[in-house]
Amino acid sequence: MAFKIIASQCTQCSACEFECPTGAIKFKGETYVIDPNKCTECEGYFETQQCAAICPVPKTCVPA
Repeated sequence: MAFKIIASQCTQCSACEFECPTGAIKFKGETYVIDPNKCTECEGYFETQQCAAICPVPKTCVPA
């Protein structure tokens, strides 16, 4: 299962893009999106999902 970004809550701060260990997060259109084919929920890299941990807006990076 992958994570997704709630576009209406995303502030486009870009913090998540640089924290993603698999490069699954990219800016597309007017917000950031997570490629579900690349998202591993940080398994094998971190104990917690980095996008959710770094995001300044709670519950913006959530399980898809």
